[in-house]
Amino acid sequence: MYIHKSKKIVIKIGSSILVDEKGKPKKLWLREFAKDIKFLIKKNKQIVIVSSGAIAMGCEYLGIKKKILKVDKSQAVASIGQIELMDFYKRIFDKNKIKISQILLTLDDTEQRRRSINAKRTIDNLLKMEIVPIVNENDTTATTEIKYGDNDRLAARVSQIIGADCLILLSDVEGLYTNNPKKNKKAQLIKFVKEINEKVKTYASKTENYYGSGGMKTKIEAAKICQLAGCYMAIANGNHINPIKKIIENKKCTWFLPKISKLDARKQWIIGSIAPKGEVIIDQGAVKAINNGKSLLPAGVQKINGVFEKGDHILIKDESNKEQGRGISSFSSLEIEKIKGSHSSEIKNILGYSSREEIIHKDDLVKI
Repeated sequence: MYIHKSKKIVIKIGSSILVDEKGKPKKLWLREFAKDIKFLIKKNKQIVIVSSGAIAMGCEYLGIKKKILKVDKSQAVASIGQIELMDFYKRIFDKNKIKISQILLTLDDTEQRRRSINAKRTIDNLLKMEIVPIVNENDTTATTEIKYGDNDRLAARVSQIIGADCLILLSDVEGLYTNNPKKNKKAQLIKFVKEINEKVKTYASKTENYYGSGGMKTKIEAAKICQLAGCYMAIANGNHINPIKKIIENKKCTWFLPKISKLDARKQWIIGSIAPKGEVIIDQGAVKAINNGKSLLPAGVQKINGVFEKGDHILIKDESNKEQGRGISSFSSLEIEKIKGSHSSEIKNILGYSSREEIIHKDDLVKI
């Protein structure tokens, strides 16, 4: 139902969906999937694909096993696999008269606002040209510190950046269960999730071993991003032939419903940060202030965790360690350490230079 009313749709395909156990690309599956995409395009949908599979296809091309690869070698293999992956898509999509492009992104590209805006403009222009962009993480340049490591969250960030209406994560299961369905026959499929609470997190942990690369944890993280970006998200079984039609016809999947309609563009970017650089612990007075739409001032800050610079994304937590919000810091962690608990009028005397009065300005702060 949510696919029908969505205009801009992102579909994430995992390696296990695209490549078989022997590392061979699933030609029949992709041929039928291409028909799904053609069906959606005819319905005036704009489609973006986030695809895994570069390393797997690089291994197949070189005749080596993925399990023996170290990080540096896997990055090299990914550069080979990207050519194989895109050639695989192009040959099959061409037969369905679907034009494609390739976009390689890193976590850094989605975290830095200027770069994320450039990515959005590129994708938007491709969609206007009726081209299907195929996005993957740039394994060749991404380091461990700035790497998604899975395409679930990358797909969520892409969905958020381009303002997608719907994200579909094609996995090897029908969705989120109350327990591991392989071990517990009474496990039930959860069809709708309105809020990711402790109960949902418990279900995710119980079924963790049932899911492939990335696991349920990354899918829940992806859902959080989508929920706060006004985007519907589905976890569905991609192993079926024509998986998108199966979702439309059978409706057998888990839908995560958005918590909001929209946040403004800047606050969407803040709330979706994958890798906050640190956190500030605030007192109850400061919690009350930000709940009332005020800025976070030095007086309310009790403690700092992590090392970060001015302009970095940071978490805001209360004294019980519960997350209260996220924002862009006006100061470095070193500066905040010096001015915490102080009145804003004292900042110049403490630091020796003039600066902003707020640790996080209200325009740069999103309440969770």
